[in-house]
Amino acid sequence: MSKADLELHDIELDALFAEARQAVPEPSPEFMARLTAEALAVQPQRRAVVKRGGFWSELWATIGGAPAVAGLAMAGVTGLWLGISPPAAVTDVIWGASVASDELSPYLSFDMALALEEM
Repeated sequence: MSKADLELHDIELDALFAEARQAVPEPSPEFMARLTAEALAVQPQRRAVVKRGGFWSELWATIGGAPAVAGLAMAGVTGLWLGISPPAAVTDVIWGASVASDELSPYLSFDMALALEEM
């Protein structure tokens, strides 16, 4: 092919592309009706507004209802009981009657402090 043939070919292609840009295809009315019907069928339907409860009912539901509240109440009562009147084993550990303070916390002993200082 000569250079003139290629230029003519390019001019013809440019004319075809320009014609294609000007021709805007319109969808058929049947297609548009089907498309609209399918779009409306897929959209979520409007639901009735449900009145929500107050603060306490939402808190009750968030915690987990009666079983969870019963467990929290039992844990609170047990903690209060142990705080007011602890068993003898707990008081011995807290006040150091049977356990030396070095056994409770090794970081309080002098030897452990020296070992950590050397690191």
